[in-house]
Amino acid sequence: MSVTIDSRLSGDVTILDVAGKITLGDGSVVLREKVKELVAGGNKKVLLNLGNVTYIDSSGIGELVAAFTSVSNSGGALKLLHLTKRVQDLLQITKLYTVFEVHDDEAKAIGSF
Repeated sequence: MSVTIDSRLSGDVTILDVAGKITLGDGSVVLREKVKELVAGGNKKVLLNLGNVTYIDSSGIGELVAAFTSVSNSGGALKLLHLTKRVQDLLQITKLYTVFEVHDDEAKAIGSF
């Protein structure tokens, strides 16, 4: 199973509910295209809900960084929500945990923008 991304709005925050695997190939391309689309549409506040991500590899982590950079360069903010243990571990190993703002509570995450 590759990745599925559902998009929803809460006020002016776009929440992307990501499910499945973010890996080299399909998973990372789907995420990249979705974020590109949001930035092009002027969405400056993006919350990635990773609670249903079953697996992520180094290219998936790379895509998270690319998404973060892309949104930041457009003057926006990208934050992460509901990290699974695997994603959390990978972010800590790669020292990226300090780059991303990470939340466990959706309402608080939305309020933080």
